[in-house]
Amino acid sequence: MKRRRRTEILIQGDPLLAENLAESIITTYECQEIIPPQYGLTMVKMRESAKNSLFYIGEVLVTEAKVEIKGNLGIGIVAGIQEELAKYLAIIDAAYKADLPETVEWEPRLLEAERNITRERAKKQAELFETKVDFQTMDV
Repeated sequence: MKRRRRTEILIQGDPLLAENLAESIITTYECQEIIPPQYGLTMVKMRESAKNSLFYIGEVLVTEAKVEIKGNLGIGIVAGIQEELAKYLAIIDAAYKADLPETVEWEPRLLEAERNITRERAKKQAELFETKVDFQTMDV
């Protein structure tokens, strides 16, 4: 599983999943905190549709953390003030980079979490469609 997909699942899914995965690494391996969770700002890019050009719409507050496991650097960045989640993401990232055996066992859990996220989105979308007005059927 690619890093981007894995990170999206961990951020959008149940926060306990990221905590459980990171705790399984912390209890077994030495995790050196390179940069403790800290806040920063990052620019947000948008695509302007008429000219198809990129521009910066503004800034967003992020929490960033970096850890090292067996000489492999892991980075965790998440929008908002979420120190613990940023730290857990960094630990999980470092574990994947270090190719630890625990990461193989995580794949089914991450795929199940992704399915849960998809189901929740579909459920919310269905709720929204129930309130949608069809202007074609209105008499004018």
